[in-house]
Amino acid sequence: MMRADNSHHVIAAAHRRSQQAQQQAASALRRLDSAGHAISFDTVAKEAGVSRSWLYTQPHLRAEIERLRQRQRSSLDRIVPDRQRASDPSLRARLTAAHERIRELQAENRRLRTALAEAIGVNRTTATRHSRPLES
Repeated sequence: MMRADNSHHVIAAAHRRSQQAQQQAASALRRLDSAGHAISFDTVAKEAGVSRSWLYTQPHLRAEIERLRQRQRSSLDRIVPDRQRASDPSLRARLTAAHERIRELQAENRRLRTALAEAIGVNRTTATRHSRPLES
């Protein structure tokens, strides 16, 4: 007696697993991209729960990962356009101004500490005079 060929069930299950893995990888890729995370085969594999080697065998996923990775690299180069970048003399001038402001604030802090110490001293002297018993 010959058994029936049930291999179509195994094939169908493998196809379903493959489809599910592709959906998980695509979803993971969208989540990582939306959240601004670095896109790499490793990050997508971990997020999707699939292997890196499997990702490399999926042409459409591989192309999308490489496209997003390249877009992230080029966007890092263009965070601040050249025309908006500060020149070295401008940065030096801002640094000099910041140092001057720090010196001014330090001097003001010293004056305020001195004034506070004097006010505390006057307050103690006044309190001591008023707390003495009256002499008869």
